[in-house]
Amino acid sequence: MPQPHRPLLLLDTASLYFRAFFGVPDSIRSPDGVPVNAVRGLLDMTARLITQRHPSRVVACWDDDWRPAFRVQAIPSYKEHRLVAGTTDVEETPDRLLPQIPVIVEVLEALGIPRVGAPGYEADDVIGTLVAREIARPPAERSPVEVVTGDRDLFQLVDDDAGVRVLYTSRGVAELDVIDQARLHEKYGVPSGQAYADMAVLRGDPSDGLPGVKGIGEKTAVTLLHRYGDLDGLLAARDAGDKGLSATQRARLTEAADYLKVAPGVVRVAPDAPVGDLDDALPPTPADPGALVGLAERWGLTSSVTRIVTAMSNG
Repeated sequence: MPQPHRPLLLLDTASLYFRAFFGVPDSIRSPDGVPVNAVRGLLDMTARLITQRHPSRVVACWDDDWRPAFRVQAIPSYKEHRLVAGTTDVEETPDRLLPQIPVIVEVLEALGIPRVGAPGYEADDVIGTLVAREIARPPAERSPVEVVTGDRDLFQLVDDDAGVRVLYTSRGVAELDVIDQARLHEKYGVPSGQAYADMAVLRGDPSDGLPGVKGIGEKTAVTLLHRYGDLDGLLAARDAGDKGLSATQRARLTEAADYLKVAPGVVRVAPDAPVGDLDDALPPTPADPGALVGLAERWGLTSSVTRIVTAMSNG
């Protein structure tokens, strides 16, 4: 049975395998010359995380839909620049990474590490839903939650009282930046994950196609949120003509009114994506040893598979 005092480790899987793809040389290949650098990198990172963090539960969270319709309907530019030219729903992915993704799926299945997505939702939403479920457990049954990602969007989930923090991979898994509320305040000047989300709405994010409010960058957003408490308080001040807002700030917030009505629903991760029940206990042994051996031999992954199996057995 999972031990409540040991963490639930939620992997933002695509973030990790993209990092592995760009961080591990593509000279890492299968016996017949196919690149497997993303597969090997993901396995090695996961083995290291299990060894370092000692989780009792692990979930590989998956993008069933990397550009959900509800976000695109709200803000049509959402991730639009990542589309393959001439398509409406295909993400541009490096040619040498694309064929590695099915191998990752097969290896995770053979290991017995659950790979969980939700139709019409991103991995971020799966993570948000699993976090919400964990927080809803009785305190005696609740595990601390560690979200592993290279995506700052998930900083919004940080909650010291609920035991939720982010292991940010900006410097790699060997040098994780542990994001709790103190670290959020240190890095961004915001006191909580919710405040980070409000700041992200105002600031916008070009990498996600979110325009933000013109003329309001990160520092100004943080100053305004400190003054008015949260995004709702700021918008109420705008509507009331509060003198704490300059004429320019009020005008820009008014011009962005349509964006500000829909942006919170785009930026904030869903806490209620349709994620089914799952057994997320870290397996001490692979679910399908024979299949795992076959995959290791076929793709030249024996050393990485050995590392992750050893980490699981010592977990």
